[in-house]
Amino acid sequence: MKRLKTGFLLLSLLLMSACKNDPLSGAGDPKSDTWSIDFRGPSFMQGWIEQIVVEDIKGQLIRGPSGGGLGSNNLGLDKEYARGWRPNIGNVYTMTGADLPKRVYVRWQSIIEQITYSGWVSISENARSIMRGSTARRCPKWPEQQASYYASLTLGLAPGGVIRVWVQDNCYNYVLVDQDQAQVEPLGPYQGRNQGRYAHPIDENSKRYVERWGIPYGSW
Repeated sequence: MKRLKTGFLLLSLLLMSACKNDPLSGAGDPKSDTWSIDFRGPSFMQGWIEQIVVEDIKGQLIRGPSGGGLGSNNLGLDKEYARGWRPNIGNVYTMTGADLPKRVYVRWQSIIEQITYSGWVSISENARSIMRGSTARRCPKWPEQQASYYASLTLGLAPGGVIRVWVQDNCYNYVLVDQDQAQVEPLGPYQGRNQGRYAHPIDENSKRYVERWGIPYGSW
């Protein structure tokens, strides 16, 4: 028992020494036991999330909260803001009790198209590696700041059923890691339980934007 205690003490000292010798180590920084998932849509491409399910690397299925709008429309009509992906506020959910993701199922209404999409997107080991690294290492640009408190995953959902996946690295950069194509949900919004009605009518700003610029399929 004495040898065991001595071994633990030596290991602790070695870890403390390694952290001191490595200013970018986040081993001693506070960390959450959860990670977050964020859903975003291109500007003016109005949508609504119906269902989220995450399968983690241990095979657990965790159902996320439903609801949440996509596609902010508080910009002007002077530019094609919907073309490509631009940073904007999305819907952030904390995945309590889940290990890192293996794949994510999402069903969402593309209100601007009046089409509902659903599908799974696989999360690669490369994505999980970046997620682990985001909390394990401090950013070389600001080594005095603590490493990220929790890892994050972002899904971009666009008209045409486009799914894109980003993760944040240890310098808070968004790294595109995975992509997939959802299928049209044949039962329509709410899987036919709402008489074909969508969560919201098409917003007037989004409608005017599409009338002027159209929906930029192929730009996502």
